[in-house]
Formats: sequence, structure tokens, C-alpha cells
Amino acid sequence: SASCIAARVNGLPCLDAKLVQASHFSLSGLNLASNVSNPLGFGFILATVDQIPGLNTLGISMARADYAPSGVAPPHVHPQATEIITVLEGHLLVGFVMSNPDNKLISRVLQKGDVFVFPPGLVHFQKNVGSSNAISIAAFSSQNIGTVLVANAVFGSIPPIADDVLAKAFQVDKAIIHHIQSKF
Repeated sequence: SASCIAARVNGLPCLDAKLVQASHFSLSGLNLASNVSNPLGFGFILATVDQIPGLNTLGISMARADYAPSGVAPPHVHPQATEIITVLEGHLLVGFVMSNPDNKLISRVLQKGDVFVFPPGLVHFQKNVGSSNAISIAAFSSQNIGTVLVANAVFGSIPPIADDVLAKAFQVDKAIIHHIQSKF
């Protein structure tokens, strides 16, 4: 069938075929800029199963990302999805880190029209390296991308990860860990 109907899949209810409407398969607003007035200079608009119920079980989703000059999509992971981005405006430095043991950074600067792929589960980032706002569109191989922001997870967990664990892991003094945790 064209969509999930009359069961529960991936923890989400499927659409009742009698109640299905075009609105279950559409979303407006990706032409509008998201808010980049924040410390990261980054904002996004998601088009996942949460916004488009008809995506349930289809294995795809997308997002629009906006970047102020020097704006950053901080290091993050999508454990459930491959991501492919296309730059619509501006210049983005993008990259991902390959798995242990080498932790090799794969990175490049993208310009308008360029495409880059981030494999699933790898830490990756984007940064606007241009002098004006940048825009990208991302497509994902999952209806629910499962984003984990690295800094938020490590330094903003509730309850916090023990400071001695983080101090040893990052090879810094506990005072530095407390300072970083205070930002989250």
C-alpha cells in the first residue's frame, strides 16, 4: 500500500484509510527562513513524520536549515538515518568523523548547488563560512531522524554525567567540566 494503514508501526499509529486526507501528506513553509537569532546562529524546519503523518513507514524525511554568517549546526548524530544535503545559498563547511580507531575527519566547503552525504550514526556538522546567510535542504533515509546533539548529550544530561568521568575522558580539570556544564 502507499502508506501505513490500520496498525501501529514504529510506535506510531497508522492512518485510518477512511480518514486519510491530502493534509496528511503535505507541509507548507519550507520556503520561509527559520530563526537564526540564537547563540548557534542556526535554525531549521523539519519535515518528518511528526509534521507529515503520511510519512509513517515510508523511510524518508527532510529539513530546511538556515545559517547566519558563522552559524553552526553543532556536532550531532542521526543514529537512524543517512543525511544528504544540498546547499541552496551560501558557503558551508561540512564534515563528518569516521569511526574509531582513526577518527578521520572527512570535510569540505560546499557552494550553491553542491551536495554532501553524511553516513548514519557518524558525528557531523555544518558551518556557514560565507559573509551572508546560507540555506541548505537535507533529505534523510528515515521518517524519524533521531538527532543527538553531542555537546548537549555529554554536558547537559539530567542527571549530569559525573564530573570525574568527564574530566578523565576529556583530560581536563573538573573546574573546566563544571564551566562547560553550566552552559547547558
